[in-house]
Amino acid sequence: MSKVDLIIIGAGPGGYRAAEYAAKQGLKVVIFEGSEVGGTCLNVGCIPTKTYVHSATFAEARERMATVVGQLRQGVEGILSHPNITLVREKGVFTDAHTVGDYTADNIIIATGSETKWLPIKGKDAPRVVDSTGLLNLETQPKRLAIIGAGVIGMEFASVFNRFGTEVTVIEYLKECLPALDSDIAKRLRKYLERPRVGDGTSGMKGGITFKMKTAVEDIADIDADVVLMATGRKPRVQADFANAGIEFDERKGVTVDDHFKTTVNGIFAIGDVNGKQMLAHAAEMQAIHVVNQIIGKPDNIRFDIMPAAIFTQPEAACVGPTEDQLKAEGIAYECRKSFWRANGKALAMGETEGMLKLFVSPEDGAILGCHAYGAHSADIVQEVSVLMCKHTTIAELADMVHIHPTLSEILKSAVE
Repeated sequence: MSKVDLIIIGAGPGGYRAAEYAAKQGLKVVIFEGSEVGGTCLNVGCIPTKTYVHSATFAEARERMATVVGQLRQGVEGILSHPNITLVREKGVFTDAHTVGDYTADNIIIATGSETKWLPIKGKDAPRVVDSTGLLNLETQPKRLAIIGAGVIGMEFASVFNRFGTEVTVIEYLKECLPALDSDIAKRLRKYLERPRVGDGTSGMKGGITFKMKTAVEDIADIDADVVLMATGRKPRVQADFANAGIEFDERKGVTVDDHFKTTVNGIFAIGDVNGKQMLAHAAEMQAIHVVNQIIGKPDNIRFDIMPAAIFTQPEAACVGPTEDQLKAEGIAYECRKSFWRANGKALAMGETEGMLKLFVSPEDGAILGCHAYGAHSADIVQEVSVLMCKHTTIAELADMVHIHPTLSEILKSAVE
């Protein structure tokens, strides 16, 4: 049995980032990974889907995905080759609260990620039913694709495959898509994606996406499509051996943690999707930093209550902070400032005039409460808002900040003028 400073279970965005940061602080780290390094995000999630988003055809997307994923995976392998890091290529299994495999440590980080959440629908085991991983592994572009679920995964794939020329239908139980997004923004984005669009010059107009909202699927046999994508979310990937460590966890909600990602057992932490708090790769990375800082006794001011997110449809959408409906429900006083892509010079020059931004501010002191938007590069604009929120910036202060002309960032400045 070898004693080290830190054991990490899982080499996804949270795990490998924790290993890298801890190693640079001088800690001796062992990280377990039973599959490919990089986790869901790099291998079958964020990165592969973005190669599809930025490819013109299905064939090009398939080729680029293999290249990009392979290159980034090599990069993670390089990170984990640090002399203070030992990569164990097997599943990490707890023997007790301080022992995993052949290693023991006072501090252990669980970073096992998440997996597809399958709904108990009749016929879900049919060969034509796939999850996001299965869809990315398809070698032939489907002519007709049905997607169950209009969350982030479903909407991104719907947008991509519709652009490739596939006939796409999205089936959603709720009344609107993208529930984390402001309902006004989500509705406008959905309506835009429903529109027919110009083809390649030989096929005329291509149909938009068909949405069936407030619709429940009871039997896959009722769906007329070549491929059916189950895009009904993800659930934390917990392991039975977590019980050997004595930590509290739930099959549906994940590992129980406090606001600092400490589990119910001293010295054991859980970061990323497995704790079910904020299922985003960038959230996992920052949780990793925060946990290592606790281990080495270094303070930080990371704001986990300000967590930007993006949806890479075409056009893309992004958000930070509460929606307008949430502000109303919580009785929080606010003003809504709006700005539109069609009034922006850069957007006009780019031919990307579809989009709207909603900025929520406090009527008392002008503090920024949140921002939701859709339109070209909306993620970049919302990222700026996230930084401003972290620094408690008011709209009066934002109005005094110079923004380059012509840029899309002027859309934000227009909202406060």
